[in-house]
Amino acid sequence: MAQKPSIPKGTRDFSPEEVSRRNYIINTLRHNFELFGFQPIETPSFENSSTLMGKYGDEGDRLIFKILNSGDYLSKVSEENYAAKDSNALTSEISEKALRYDLTVPFARYVVQHQNEIEFPFKRYQIQPVWRADRPQKGRFREFFQCDADAVGSQSLLQEVTFVQLYDAVFTDLGLKGTTVKMNNRKILSGLAETIGASDKLIDFTVALDKLDKIGEEGVITEMLSKGITAEAIERVKPIFKVSGSFAEKLSVLKELLADSETGKQGIEELQYINEKIEALGLKTVTLDLDVTLARGLNYYTGAIFEVAAPKGVQMGSIGGGGRYDDLTSIFGSNQPLSGVGISFGLDRIYLVLEELNLFPEQAIKGTRLLFLNFGENEALYCLKAVQSLREAGITAELYPDSAKMKKQMSHADKRNINFVVLAGTQEMADGVYTLKNMKTGEQQSLNLQALIKAIS
Repeated sequence: MAQKPSIPKGTRDFSPEEVSRRNYIINTLRHNFELFGFQPIETPSFENSSTLMGKYGDEGDRLIFKILNSGDYLSKVSEENYAAKDSNALTSEISEKALRYDLTVPFARYVVQHQNEIEFPFKRYQIQPVWRADRPQKGRFREFFQCDADAVGSQSLLQEVTFVQLYDAVFTDLGLKGTTVKMNNRKILSGLAETIGASDKLIDFTVALDKLDKIGEEGVITEMLSKGITAEAIERVKPIFKVSGSFAEKLSVLKELLADSETGKQGIEELQYINEKIEALGLKTVTLDLDVTLARGLNYYTGAIFEVAAPKGVQMGSIGGGGRYDDLTSIFGSNQPLSGVGISFGLDRIYLVLEELNLFPEQAIKGTRLLFLNFGENEALYCLKAVQSLREAGITAELYPDSAKMKKQMSHADKRNINFVVLAGTQEMADGVYTLKNMKTGEQQSLNLQALIKAIS
């Protein structure tokens, strides 16, 4: 017996309805990206391993899908590494390419490679799939789409202000009220590490801190201790675990903790600037909040960092995030390191949130509006002429391909949620009309072609 087909864990098939709803989100994003002046680009689904490795920290590197070299990939493996079963050494010998982990690093590669053709500041958006060898769970997949917007070539903090506005515009259009844009600054995190004498363990410090909402205070302390951060150092930074209040009040707490850190004070000034501009401009839907434990475990962030939380009551991880990366392009040999800032929207998680809150509008599901029933060859040709005219008028219409029993054809329309069917037999052909039936109300009316188009429009 043939084995039942399946798909890899962490991947999904999408039904026509699901694709329509995903396209509704993507079209909303694309509209707002372009409204804010971002231009579209695309990059390959896989990159040279050297482009990706070492850009996401140890945790990120482990989640990169490697691609085996073509042909006899074991022929070039050294006997020493093969015998030692050294997976890290073997990987570099049998795999030179990898599926992209995100869109930001490939974008940095794109900028460096095409820097002589690009007009800076350069604002781009990109909507493409990425892959991560992560453990699948609700809202977390191994293959998923990222929807990114980045701006490079300017150090102005007005870029960060623009991205907060972009989040607000998108979530307003999607009806996602109660969404929170959490913000922090890597300079503040560097300043905290410096203040407690743990600058050499900055990555360990930030990775542990970023898990506060998942493993709690005790879990974070345990992880920091295991990484060699002293109990005395942790005690000094404990106030940030439970800091609360308004954006300004949280900044006041940080000012006290970072009074002796120039780097930390610079981070505070940047956050204060962004918050003041947003307060002056106002937001329609989202709330801007300072999360002093937000770290985002990616090595390339150097300034402001963002993470978007779904409305309260929805059990979902972040639905967006990003930040400032002042030196990302320099790792690819850029002669003039370009400052950049970007954000990402989590399409799959946004989908799940909209679905849970029942926020998808009816028009998000685009399908056939009109099905012509098939009563024979002559009738089918009569109907096809009408179908052609309807399509030219921008109305989705089709003819049932077989001259099957009427009950079967009506059932087909019902199962596909087609709102209208058209019956055209010998009498309708003789009169030059079509019988339009509303599948929801059962109402029928006899119309000529122009009246039919008007009625559906």
